[in-house]
Amino acid sequence: MTVLPEAVENHAAQGVLALRWPDGRTVRITHARLRAACPCSACRAQRRAGAGVEAGDAVRLTAIELVGTYALNLAFSDGHRRGIYPYEMLATLA
Repeated sequence: MTVLPEAVENHAAQGVLALRWPDGRTVRITHARLRAACPCSACRAQRRAGAGVEAGDAVRLTAIELVGTYALNLAFSDGHRRGIYPYEMLATLA
């Protein structure tokens, strides 16, 4: 069973996504870190080929959409919007 965050807050000016979990822990992940860790098949293939995913500090989240009860679909200012980030991944990404 996936544990859902109690709150998801996008701090756009700071470039940080904050998730508060039921155990009281808050995870803060930069938008650049989220973009670089994108779990979509194209980004995973790029990393497997030895090329990292470029994500500068200026990249920002432009949209956050719920995916069922297990993940968030994040869209970024560089036009990328295919990454579905499971909550379990987000809990360990910071």
